[in-house]
Amino acid sequence: MPDLPLLDGRAPRVALLVYNDAHADARVLKTAASLRSAGAEVRIFAVARARSGYAEGPDLVGDAIPVHRAPEFELVRYAPWAVNLARRVLGRQATLQPGTATATAATTATVPATAPATAPAPTRPEPVVQIPTLPAQPSVRDRLLVAANDVWLRTFRTASLGLYWAVAAREALAWRPDVVHANDGNTLAPACWIAARSGARVVYDAHELWRHRNVRPDRPIAPLVEGLIESAAIRRADGVITVSPSIVTWLQDMYDLPEAPTLVRNIPSAAGGPVDPSHGRLRELAGLDKDDQVVAYGGRITTSRGIEETLEALALLPDAVHFVLLGYGEPDYLAVLHRQIATLGLQDRVHFVGKVAPAEVATALADADLSVVYVRPVCLSYRFSLPNKLFESIHGGLPIAAADLPDTAALVREHHVGEIFDAQSPQDMADTISTILADPGHYREAARRAATQLTWEHEETELLRLYARVLQHEAS
Repeated sequence: MPDLPLLDGRAPRVALLVYNDAHADARVLKTAASLRSAGAEVRIFAVARARSGYAEGPDLVGDAIPVHRAPEFELVRYAPWAVNLARRVLGRQATLQPGTATATAATTATVPATAPATAPAPTRPEPVVQIPTLPAQPSVRDRLLVAANDVWLRTFRTASLGLYWAVAAREALAWRPDVVHANDGNTLAPACWIAARSGARVVYDAHELWRHRNVRPDRPIAPLVEGLIESAAIRRADGVITVSPSIVTWLQDMYDLPEAPTLVRNIPSAAGGPVDPSHGRLRELAGLDKDDQVVAYGGRITTSRGIEETLEALALLPDAVHFVLLGYGEPDYLAVLHRQIATLGLQDRVHFVGKVAPAEVATALADADLSVVYVRPVCLSYRFSLPNKLFESIHGGLPIAAADLPDTAALVREHHVGEIFDAQSPQDMADTISTILADPGHYREAARRAATQLTWEHEETELLRLYARVLQHEAS
């Protein structure tokens, strides 16, 4: 690993801004560790999630990476008068939790879920602000109640982000960084504010296509603000990084960038090479034996991840084929899946086995027969994604059945690790799974070969090459 250039004889300081608690954001932690190993002094500026055990103030994450967490926005702390007012306005039907860290909406017909696509699954359920659902024939009061609660949630989210911007920017500026690394579009504004006051360089790391991510569509103002911020900041940034070839092209074309963004894919560390299938845990966790055929899913169990489509395909496959899901899901969504499972008569063939630590996912998957990789392209960011589970499955040595999305399909074909199915056809998915299960050996061997090439250690070379250019410019 090349060393980064010194600045006036000292290690360069890099402040990484991220709008989560940073404890399980694998990309941020890998980036921080790579920069530190190359000679930088690194500090992450994140946000507290006290109810999940991540309090405000200084802490260590990952491999002893320093992090400073800004406080959560809490009405009882910053505007206690508003708590009583909100309760009087919303009435008993609404369950308000003014200290909610994320203000995540429960998935209802009136307000869709808005979790970012590229955010890591929490280690425990995040607090939820419940939104009252409208009856079949809502009264005027019911409609006003839902509208008022919606305004409350929008205001809460805006205030939460604004507080993070203010506190994280102030703390990072006091640390006097040489480079501010903005992880995603929601940290670009404070990054540019810090740079304007300190002369620091800015590196923008777009974990997804920020302006076309999976968020609720009824946001008349936010897309304009986000577009203005990204448009202004990306042209002034000293370096731009992103996660897939299609997003590289989109960003360069959209903003007429003189240089293409640097591609740094979110791939696991080599961690000793490909995993031995005998170390896998899915069969044990699901109570299956060696004669059962296991289709694996690893990751957050949530909508738009191809789970519903895989269940439809499973119903078309022989009874010996089982679907095992490794990961965490919200109770409301799991209830939807269980209803679909019952309707399809798959109760004995679908197994939810819980979650493991992020670093253990590839090993846990290794004794499956195949992994389905499908992110429903409900937004352009999803269409252009290279899902973490694709690389984790390859590191687990698994054959891949992948949806026909451009970047995913290109990588599967390049490394010959699986086959591609029509994302709109459960029958084609079932046929593709059958083809792979009939002769999985050469796909598994290809996956094991690919796992030696597709590593974070390879990706960090591009990351550090970019940083060397940015810091050399700083030194001059």
